[in-house]
Amino acid sequence: MLGAAFFFSLTSAISKHIGKEFHIVQLVFFRNIVGVVFILSSIWKRPFEQKGGGKLGLLIFRGVVGTLSLYLLFYAIQTLGLGRASTYQYTYPIFLALFSWLVIGETLNQKEWAAIFIGFAGILLVFRPDLSLSWRDNVLGLGNAVLTAVSYLSIRQLGWVYDSRAIILSFMLSGIVMPVLSMLVGTYYPIEGLDFLIGTFRWPENIWHWLAFLALGLTALLGQKMLTQSFTYDKAGRVATVGYSNILFSTLIGFFMGEAIPSLSMLSGMVLIVLGGVLVSLAKSKTPLEDKS
Repeated sequence: MLGAAFFFSLTSAISKHIGKEFHIVQLVFFRNIVGVVFILSSIWKRPFEQKGGGKLGLLIFRGVVGTLSLYLLFYAIQTLGLGRASTYQYTYPIFLALFSWLVIGETLNQKEWAAIFIGFAGILLVFRPDLSLSWRDNVLGLGNAVLTAVSYLSIRQLGWVYDSRAIILSFMLSGIVMPVLSMLVGTYYPIEGLDFLIGTFRWPENIWHWLAFLALGLTALLGQKMLTQSFTYDKAGRVATVGYSNILFSTLIGFFMGEAIPSLSMLSGMVLIVLGGVLVSLAKSKTPLEDKS
């Protein structure tokens, strides 16, 4: 899990670096192209095992929401920086617990409610915008966590019906089709104010661009593989808590890439968010194994 957190932070760092020259929707496109090749290879060797009646609509919904969350993550990395974007991303267990209570009626005990309130207190400290960060960018950054939680909530229902690779494939295929549509719209019908959703395609100009896109997909794939393997060796709640090291890795990498050291308020918020997330994770018997967008 520590390895998974490290590779996911590398994915974010690569997206920040190459995102200076290419639009985020193009990053989403190449990130999923690499993954789809390996997933299709796995399916070719071992076909799907259907477990029950189909939920095609929910499967498509999961793919669309997961892709949108990836849009917002890459956008947040460019506008907010690696540390803040990663912190927002890892608030998803708090939203997942809350949505599980609101949508499917799961019962939350006192410790879980306390964890949710601790997490939201941390969000308020991290969210506190200064003069250089707009409310819009902070809201979009936090939106990644909300959409991730919604996506994972759908995975709970899909996991009873579909092979896990089918769920991952739905996300990756959406992550190819949706960026193509976004780039077509951005090319012919640009819409001001939707820069986090609409972009244009730029052909990679040299070998370094191609290598960066390849690294973007491979680091995400390695992170996903390690993530999945980690949950087979220990309790899900305990393993999930190690994933919060992603915040530390991202903050350190961001510092070496020239980002400012987090303020005391932000550091305090990070600690509260990690604490809330850890308490929620330890209270759950299992954690989704899907791609961490």
